[in-house]
Amino acid sequence: MKRIAIITAASLVLAVATTAAAQDLADGEVRKIDKDGAKITLKHGEIKNLDMPSMTMVFGVKDKALLDKLKAGDRVQFKAVKEDGKYLVTEIVGKP
Repeated sequence: MKRIAIITAASLVLAVATTAAAQDLADGEVRKIDKDGAKITLKHGEIKNLDMPSMTMVFGVKDKALLDKLKAGDRVQFKAVKEDGKYLVTEIVGKP
């Protein structure tokens, strides 16, 4: 019985962590990529962790490699943060 309780508790912690991480992801569409400048223009939905409404804007990227497999028109999910007064994309994945 104790083992079941431990497994249940671990599953609950994992589910909460996964849900919290998913809430940090916003939906967007790539409008433009500037690999040399390490920038991406995204038309995006609400970014909850930044309390930002839907709009189209330019973000810096934390790592230029995030841009390697993207092109204008791609639908994506991404995480953005504000560092030193600048908005940066720290994660981005294609959306099926």
